[in-house]
Amino acid sequence: MDMETDETVKRVHVRFVTHLEQHFKVPSNAIAIPSDLTRFGLSSIVNNLLKAVDSDWEPEPFDFLIDGELVRLSLEEFLLAKRISAEKVVEIEYIRAVVPRKQEEPCLHDDWVSAIDGSDPRFVLTGCYDGLGRIWTGAETCTHKLKGHTGALTSLCIINGKGSDNGNNICVATTSKDQSLRLWQFDAENASNNPATITASKVLRGHSAAVECVSSQQSGNMVCSGSWDSTINLWQANLSDADGDLASIKKRKKSGVVNESLSEGEAVTTLVGHTNCVSSVLWAHDETIYSASWDHSIRIWDVETGNATWSMFSGKVLNCIDVGGESSGLVSAGGSDGTLRIWDPRRRGTLAPVYQFSSHTNWISSCKWHKKSWFHLVSASYDGKVMLWDLRTAWPLSVIDSHNDKVLSVDWWKGNSVVSGGADSKMCISSEIPVM
Repeated sequence: MDMETDETVKRVHVRFVTHLEQHFKVPSNAIAIPSDLTRFGLSSIVNNLLKAVDSDWEPEPFDFLIDGELVRLSLEEFLLAKRISAEKVVEIEYIRAVVPRKQEEPCLHDDWVSAIDGSDPRFVLTGCYDGLGRIWTGAETCTHKLKGHTGALTSLCIINGKGSDNGNNICVATTSKDQSLRLWQFDAENASNNPATITASKVLRGHSAAVECVSSQQSGNMVCSGSWDSTINLWQANLSDADGDLASIKKRKKSGVVNESLSEGEAVTTLVGHTNCVSSVLWAHDETIYSASWDHSIRIWDVETGNATWSMFSGKVLNCIDVGGESSGLVSAGGSDGTLRIWDPRRRGTLAPVYQFSSHTNWISSCKWHKKSWFHLVSASYDGKVMLWDLRTAWPLSVIDSHNDKVLSVDWWKGNSVVSGGADSKMCISSEIPVM
C-alpha cells in the first residue's frame, strides 16, 4: 500500500486483525504505516484496505486495540507508554467504533423526565415529575399514560418485561414522592396515537418518606423499593385481590360515582441497615438485591435471611447502581463527585474499585451496563451529558450531548440504542450504536 508521508516520520510494521464478519476482514499481511497515526488515521487505512477489496465499500469509523487496550494516543505514544517494541510486527485488532449514528427527534414531557425503562424493545416507559408515567413507541408517539400518583415519579420498572414471555400483557411498578408504589397493567398492542389513560391496579404503602427507587425480581413475583426513610421494602407483585394482606380502597366523587378503586398491599419484608436515603436498588438475582445509598455505601443483600453479605463505603453520596460486565459480576455506581466507579465483589481482601472514570463534571444520576457486552456501559449526569464507556480505555468512547439541562435517567433500548431523560423535559433516543 502506497503511503505518502513525510520521510522523517517513523514507520511501524503492523498487521490488522478483527473478529468482525468476513466482509470486514482485510488482508493479513504486515504493512508499514506512519507511527504518528491516531485512531482516525488507522481507521482511514482500514477503510482504504476494505475499499481495495470491495469497490462498493462505504467507509465507517473503527476503534483499535493493542494487547486488549483501546488506542487513545498516537501509535508511537501508545507503544512507548506500554513498552511495546516497535521493532517487531505489531498486531492491531479493529472493532466497529461505538458512536451514535442517529439522533431521533426528542419527545417533550410536561416536567422533568426522572425515570426510564427501555427493557422491552416494543416501547419506552418514562416517569415524570408531573406525576405521570408514559409509554412511547418511539420518540414522538405516546400510547398510554399512567395516572394516579399525587407526587413526582422517581423510578419505575417493567415487572414482566425482562426476558420473560408474557405476550402483550405488561405489568409495571412505579414509585413516587407521595410515599407509595403503584402497580399497573396494560396491553402493549392496544396502542393508538391518542394516549389511553390507565389507572393503577394496586397501591403499595409502607414507607414513611418519599420512595426513590424500584426493581423487579427476575421471576416477576416481587418488587423491592428504596426510600428516603433509609429502608428497602419487598412487596408481592401479584395484582390479584386474593392476597390476604389486601384491603379495598375506594375514592368516590360527591355524586357517589366511583372514581377509583384500588387494592392495597403491605410490605412482605423490610431490609434495614442503610442510614440515609436508599437511592438505587437492583434485584439482580432472585436471591440477591444490590443497593446504593446517600450514606456512601453499597450493599449486597441475601433475600432469604435479610442480611447484607457485602458492604462497601465509597466516601461519596451514591445515586445509582447497576450490575454487569464479566459474568455479570461487576458493580458500577455513580454519585456526587462525578466519578463512575466499578467494583468486583468477587475480589476478596480489597474494597478498592477496579475501574474509575472521571470525565463527568457533575453528579452522576444513572448508569447502565450493556446487556450483551462485558465492556460497555452508559452513564448520565447533571452536567447535561450522556457518556458511553468501554472498560478498555479511561476516556469515554462517545459523548451524547442531546440535552440542555441535567440528565436524570438513561437506559439501553432495542439492544444498541440509548434513551435518556432530563430536566429539560425531553426524552432523547440515540440510535444504532454498534456495540459488539
